[in-house]
Amino acid sequence: MAESFTYKYDDLFNPTLHALRKLGGSGSVQEMEEQIAKDLKLTDKQVNEIHRENRTKFSYRLAWARNYLKRYGLLENSSHGVWALTESGLQVKSVNQETVKRTVVLKDRKERLIKGAAVQKPTEENENELDYTWQEEIIEVILKIKPSAFERLCQRILRELGFQNVEVTGSSNDGGIDGIGRLRLGGVLSFHVIFQAKRYKGAVSASIVRDFRGAMVGRADKGLIMTTGTFTREARKEASRDGAPPIDLMDGTDLAEKLKELKLGVEIELVEKVTIKEEWFSVL
Repeated sequence: MAESFTYKYDDLFNPTLHALRKLGGSGSVQEMEEQIAKDLKLTDKQVNEIHRENRTKFSYRLAWARNYLKRYGLLENSSHGVWALTESGLQVKSVNQETVKRTVVLKDRKERLIKGAAVQKPTEENENELDYTWQEEIIEVILKIKPSAFERLCQRILRELGFQNVEVTGSSNDGGIDGIGRLRLGGVLSFHVIFQAKRYKGAVSASIVRDFRGAMVGRADKGLIMTTGTFTREARKEASRDGAPPIDLMDGTDLAEKLKELKLGVEIELVEKVTIKEEWFSVL
């Protein structure tokens, strides 16, 4: 088996549909990626191969595949990051790759013409920009700030998410612990949490997760690693390994989504749409 990830985005249309069926019709991006990797018998090296800086080829091309299938009417996604088969998607066992691509490209062209935008000739690089353009832009900005500033950014995010007594320790000899905090649930239960902030290009390895867990044991109930990069497949498995204290992971894409959700450093503009009702004028 080739050690590089050679599947194109359209090669992943049917694996994506099949994976969602196996997951019961819906699933998170992580659940889908794990199921597809298993179905395609991908090696860890193939899954972990970096596309650019903080994204793997596997996750990047799967994002393209999901977007095309959504535009084609077979998938839908919620604001909570859950993807699901639509009624049409439940009825379709497989699709023709060329038909899906042609339909979506024509749909995009029509929308561009309506908006008065220039029609671009589709290529593998610009055929669909997805929503990841703004996410990658955020990560590029964050990578330019100082490590201490990134730690303070993570502190602010946790506070906005409801954590209390969040402190940045800033100790280089603390086993990778960058900060501590307390999460209170329902005004009754509270958990002591430690976090690690990795302003990072590329993928965080399983060894980093193991070392962080070693520093966490006996000092906190939960652990969280936040990074501008991504996590290797082995790192994700290590974070949820049976018999070991679980560690939550927030990669660059999750981080960008949280900043958007919390409106931190992000401004969202709503575009006004005007619809002309011709029938109204006909009765004057």
